[in-house]
Amino acid sequence: SHLSRNCSVFQLFFLALLLGFASLLWLQLSCSGEGARQGRGVAAPDPLKPCPWESRASWAEDPSWGPHRLALLIPFRERFEELLAFVPHMHRFLSRKRIRHHIFVLNQVDHYRFNRASLINVGFLESGNDTDYIAMHDVDLLPRNEELDYGFPEAGPFHVASPELHPLYHYKTYVGGILLLTKQHYEMCNGMSNRFWGWGREDDEFYRRIKGAGLQLFRPSGIKTGYKTFQHLHDPAWRKRDQKRIATQKQEQFKVDRDGGLSNVRYQVESHTSLTVAGAPCTVLNVLLDCDTSETPWCTFS
Repeated sequence: SHLSRNCSVFQLFFLALLLGFASLLWLQLSCSGEGARQGRGVAAPDPLKPCPWESRASWAEDPSWGPHRLALLIPFRERFEELLAFVPHMHRFLSRKRIRHHIFVLNQVDHYRFNRASLINVGFLESGNDTDYIAMHDVDLLPRNEELDYGFPEAGPFHVASPELHPLYHYKTYVGGILLLTKQHYEMCNGMSNRFWGWGREDDEFYRRIKGAGLQLFRPSGIKTGYKTFQHLHDPAWRKRDQKRIATQKQEQFKVDRDGGLSNVRYQVESHTSLTVAGAPCTVLNVLLDCDTSETPWCTFS
């Protein structure tokens, strides 16, 4: 009986040791992103380094992180494979550059067509007072060059994914993909137009807003990686873009919206969830956009 009790205690100790080892192994794998690299129709990103275990508390204590904090605004709908790659990649990329940041995933959950510009307006309004500049950032575009600047764009809007570097779009007035602005400059533009439902054109209209506000646009210099500067996760065969032009949308898409933007975006935040993806923190906002069908009847397919 005494021997049996000793064996039971030994077995329990061994089992606890085994469970502890398994937990540490799982933590390391989740942190390094092993479980998030494969997704149907999505190319695997470059191998990730182990987690930099900087906590948000250390940002306030370490002056090398600088005084500014970036709100990374990610317009999103049904791209979970890309998100699993994006969040840990960007958290580690920005942490290596010692840039304080908060990743906001702006998940459109209503039944209207996708509206990237309105989601960015919502993200700006919901990002809080502890961030002082924003990045309008596509979820399928990952920076690969460590020399890319994500710092505070004090002089004017900074287009990280410039036409000389973006793998697909090369026209000189292009400002999509990744664009940094101070919150003050975004307010000077009254944000983005809410009239663009479906894919495309909202960033072209925003270029005209930047110029109309008297702001100078800046772009990277000295980057020698060309069209390989970013990894583009978009697979057109798997991710069909909504490029339909409904009713008068084809004519309206080339007009400047002089009244709409931050001042009239209509929405509700259904939920606000903090989570981690492979050890990287982010906040998911489930957003219900509203549409005035008398103004923009093309917000629905019917």
